[in-house]
Amino acid sequence: MFGCLVAGRLVQTAAQQVAEDKFVFDLPDYENINHVVVFMLGTVPFPEGMGGSVYFSYPDSNGMPVWQLLGFVTNGKPSAIFKISGLKSGEGSQHPFGTMNIVRTPSVAQIGISVELLDSLAQQTPVGNAAVSSVDSFTQFTQKMLDNFYNFASSFAVSQAQMTPSPSEMFIPANVVLKWYENFQRRLAQNPLFWKT
Repeated sequence: MFGCLVAGRLVQTAAQQVAEDKFVFDLPDYENINHVVVFMLGTVPFPEGMGGSVYFSYPDSNGMPVWQLLGFVTNGKPSAIFKISGLKSGEGSQHPFGTMNIVRTPSVAQIGISVELLDSLAQQTPVGNAAVSSVDSFTQFTQKMLDNFYNFASSFAVSQAQMTPSPSEMFIPANVVLKWYENFQRRLAQNPLFWKT
């Protein structure tokens, strides 16, 4: 029903079923994992009105599991990427895996998926820094920032006849700003993460 993917590792599709509605994946060497992808395999959908809350569990200094809510997957949102690298020192949250006797070793973390009502999922609050920004919201932000910058810069535009000589100031032609704006938009449309290279 579920799959789990960590960069540079084989895809895991054989979740350990620890209860009728709860599944776990082991994450060996979890200290070296930054992100994890949890997804539905597409073979078995959730029952109507149900979804899966996704938890990350790592052993604390005493070897006891600390569970943190990452988010959820549903039939309408069958996959999600979560950042887990910053979660290891955080505090745990309420979770449905409490009294289960899940076999684990000290250097192994786990991803837990609990099948729950969609209404219940909507009321849960994932740990703040687990969600990975989607490219769409980043692209929207960048577009708004570009629009704001161009509008701000062009509001100061004056014609050559209106300019007064001022040797201590530099002037940039408005068409240069417009050219930069159009180039940036084009590159952003081709690859929203081009600025990282």
